[in-house]
Amino acid sequence: MTDDIRMAFAHPSERAEASATQPCDRISLRDYVVEVEIGAFEQERGHLQRVRFNIVVEVAPQQGAAEDDVDRILSYDVLTEAIAHELGVERINLLETLAARVAERILLEPLAQRVFVRIEKLDRGPFSLGVEIVRAQGEEARAGQDHVQVPHPRLVYLSNAAIGSDRIGAWIDELSADSAPLIFCVGAPDLPAPQAAAALPQRRIDLLALEQNAWMLAGRDRRCMVVATRTELDWAMKNGQICVWAPSKIVLDAFDGPSASPRDALALMGWFAGQVEAAELLVIGAEAPASEMPVRALPVDAEKLL
Repeated sequence: MTDDIRMAFAHPSERAEASATQPCDRISLRDYVVEVEIGAFEQERGHLQRVRFNIVVEVAPQQGAAEDDVDRILSYDVLTEAIAHELGVERINLLETLAARVAERILLEPLAQRVFVRIEKLDRGPFSLGVEIVRAQGEEARAGQDHVQVPHPRLVYLSNAAIGSDRIGAWIDELSADSAPLIFCVGAPDLPAPQAAAALPQRRIDLLALEQNAWMLAGRDRRCMVVATRTELDWAMKNGQICVWAPSKIVLDAFDGPSASPRDALALMGWFAGQVEAAELLVIGAEAPASEMPVRALPVDAEKLL
């Protein structure tokens, strides 16, 4: 732990002595506990756990005579609202990501000069697990899960008959010649899936069935790369890589996840299309789903797709 971080959370007398040469004011949020679903481990999914926040913000001292004016200070609400905002955007796996995002949001305030964030999980055992960071105005942003801007992709759903078609190579030739990024989506194999006694395990089983078929498609054509994370997906689209969507991670990490069951692969693709802001949906070998964006359905024996 650096001296700066240790001193930020130390007793006020220690902090005052440490900042004697560069005076600054500090506001703080101490022992602020919220319940949230967070974590990369399977046992943390589908369950709320307590997370404790401690935040200290350094602000420039007021100039001139002290004024009892709330508009001239950094409100404490900025700190709690930053936490609520970042927890409400999407499900987060890492405390490091959450801490960085909260700090960066607080530093959007002109009065904030430097911010210290400590976040701890309280329910992982008879101890606390946490992270501490410091960020300052003018630093280059270091967001943990930010995504690059990419063009709007074309999503193509392939039925099992389409995956096994002799035309699959020609279809990929035609689709990849277009400038739009290409993402394939698939349904489950034509095999009965195992049946679990509880809903959450069954959901995972059904998602994994879709991923099995994604790998079957990748095995048909080496140009297709199975992708599971948004970061991989953004990179692949920006660099012209043909993708096959493996849905488990993106679906399970989504803060506002899909209402569609993994067994309804076309409806799940419709939700995913909104997440990636797809330009068009193309369905080969199945009926077109209801969608607010352009969608076309073609038979498996289609010679041309575009």
